[in-house]
Amino acid sequence: MSRIDQLMAFLKESPDDAFLNYALATEYMGLGYDDKAEVIFRKLLEIHPDYIATYYHLGKLLERKADKDTAILIYEKGIEKAKKMVERHSLSELQSALLELQYD
Repeated sequence: MSRIDQLMAFLKESPDDAFLNYALATEYMGLGYDDKAEVIFRKLLEIHPDYIATYYHLGKLLERKADKDTAILIYEKGIEKAKKMVERHSLSELQSALLELQYD
């Protein structure tokens, strides 16, 4: 059974679990299924807007899809959220990703 199959099985029991959805999206992204990953990341932002890692990985996915403007917006939203939640490590990663994208 692949990791995707395992995650899908777990999600049947807990379809809104933030970590399981995040893990599935990153698996899809790693395999190049960017459209599937994007759908899941966007769902996560709707149902778990405080799951900060989503902002970073969705931003990276959008960069890969050459959607720079939307990636910037996602990073900025993540930065705002990380500041409010005092998530310094996530804040630093999001700020670095944003700066790199803006000055690349």
